Amino acid sequence: MKIFEELQARGLIAQVTDENEIKELINNGGAKFYIGFDPTADSLHVGHFMALCLMKRLQMAGNTPVVLVGGGTGYIGDPSGRSDMRSMMTPETIQHNCDCFKKQMERFIEFGENKAIMVNNADWLLKLNYIDLLREVGACFSVNNMLRAECYKQRMEKGLSFLEFNYMIMQAYDFYHLHEKYGCNMQFGGDDQWSNMLAGTELIRKKKGEDAYAMTITLLMNSEGKKMGKTAKGAVWLDPNKTSPFEFYQYWRNVDDADVMKCIKMLTFLPIEEIYDMEKWEDNRINEKKEILAYELTTLVHGKDEADKAKAAAYALFSGSGDSADMPTTTLKPEDLNDGKISLVALLVKCGLFPSNGEAKRMIQQGGVSINDEVVSGLDKMFTADELSQGVKIRKGKKHFHKAIME
Repeated sequence: MKIFEELQARGLIAQVTDENEIKELINNGGAKFYIGFDPTADSLHVGHFMALCLMKRLQMAGNTPVVLVGGGTGYIGDPSGRSDMRSMMTPETIQHNCDCFKKQMERFIEFGENKAIMVNNADWLLKLNYIDLLREVGACFSVNNMLRAECYKQRMEKGLSFLEFNYMIMQAYDFYHLHEKYGCNMQFGGDDQWSNMLAGTELIRKKKGEDAYAMTITLLMNSEGKKMGKTAKGAVWLDPNKTSPFEFYQYWRNVDDADVMKCIKMLTFLPIEEIYDMEKWEDNRINEKKEILAYELTTLVHGKDEADKAKAAAYALFSGSGDSADMPTTTLKPEDLNDGKISLVALLVKCGLFPSNGEAKRMIQQGGVSINDEVVSGLDKMFTADELSQGVKIRKGKKHFHKAIME
């Protein structure tokens, strides 16, 4: 099966502009494509996972990725899928986040001569002359068409700033610049980016002629990925200092039953024929599928050794055979205690298991919290420094484990 057909089989392709041309380019290794990442944090998260896996798949098939980090568009912020305006970041923060992104991406794709390249749109967007931009680029855009774009329509009632209104023009200019300077002939993005991507293709064709060699393809990437990236505690990060390999493993081990095969298809590199066989398994093997998904993705992000540790730790915890050094851990300091003690409620919040005392109390009263494998129902439970120095194993619900220990 060729790569374009495999992307279709895995459920990745949502829309394309020129299917026959795109198929030929991708299958013959002739695509020089870009995917953009706005540096809104100092780590990628699972919402970026599909894009990373896609770049890896296409590079393995001989195509060339161009990783675009939005050091320039990061000053504006994409309004797509948002109900309010992003907070402004300093140039230093944007650059730091871009540097962090590259380190993480190197686990997925190869950078170097005749391989993947990383570019930062701050290098050209920050140098643009406003009047020149209006004349050379703004003249190619219809405001009426822009306002019909879904990314703007959903914000019109609550208010859309002129700053954000320019995002589509900036993203379109990115594709034009990459096409001109690097020979980029294709762009990829999530289905919520379709309007912005079409704007880039149209800009190139208006500037270079209708036969300009620039295409777009959208994937079920950002919409699915953003959903995957959200948990009760927030994003699941690829940085092990933000989300430990164990927590990462457990996240995928606990995905909804209905999403397991979709995630295996879209995100793992298991052969598609093997995945087809898994789809025929009996329903009682759903946990086996989840373990395969969790192990494959943890290996991809954190390496085999960390995946083995996470798998062993999960088995030890769920089988009740003991504690694990790989469990997510919060280290308390003497100042975290009051008169040498800390309440269970305060400890649960301190460990990040609950956002507030009220939610922690409700879960305790419902019998959803265990300490060292024993259910706790009273709200007056206290822990001393001596108890904490031995390590306290906390279980929230059936699936979330945490350890608290005194430094």
